[in-house]
Amino acid sequence: MIKNIVFDIGNVLAGFHWQDYFHSFGYSDEVFEQLADATVRSAIWNEMDRGKMSDDELIAGFIANNPAVEKEIREVYANMKDMIVRYDYACPWIEELKERGYGVYIISNFGETAFAKCQGALDFLEKTDGAVISYQEKLVKPDYEIYHLLCRKYGLDERECVFIDDTEKNVKAAREIGMKGIVFHNLAQAKEELESVLA
Repeated sequence: MIKNIVFDIGNVLAGFHWQDYFHSFGYSDEVFEQLADATVRSAIWNEMDRGKMSDDELIAGFIANNPAVEKEIREVYANMKDMIVRYDYACPWIEELKERGYGVYIISNFGETAFAKCQGALDFLEKTDGAVISYQEKLVKPDYEIYHLLCRKYGLDERECVFIDDTEKNVKAAREIGMKGIVFHNLAQAKEELESVLA
């Protein structure tokens, strides 16, 4: 019996709109691609979510990937609050599930600086029953331990949880430790699959 719904944040409850954010600076297509490869598409981006590198170390790593776009790297890193946009349905969906008696939790890969700067778009967090944010724990999905940590922290049974994430490998890991799992494609699909799991 499912008692708890565990959400990812990015592209589930809030849009990770890095493309729109980068384009907002008016960069040329060439600079956009170079900047994306040096930052969001690089392995160092995942290390930002792990929380083991300082801002200076992260920026230095991005610049080392492509020194030609150093100015742009520093520019986008300094203004990250516009990279995350809360979906209008996030709060109502959480509230509806809680009214039905379900626990609602979060497991999200998020870097410290981005998390701090994007708080305005993350106001739904206060409506949940708890969260595990990757940088705080020095763990990232799909490491099994981040799922176990949520359950230990809040006294949950993995078999009573369903995890919703937009990334297949993260959902696969949740299933492998005993949770039900739903890969989020869109709201209607995710809600339909969730209701079939809860039935």
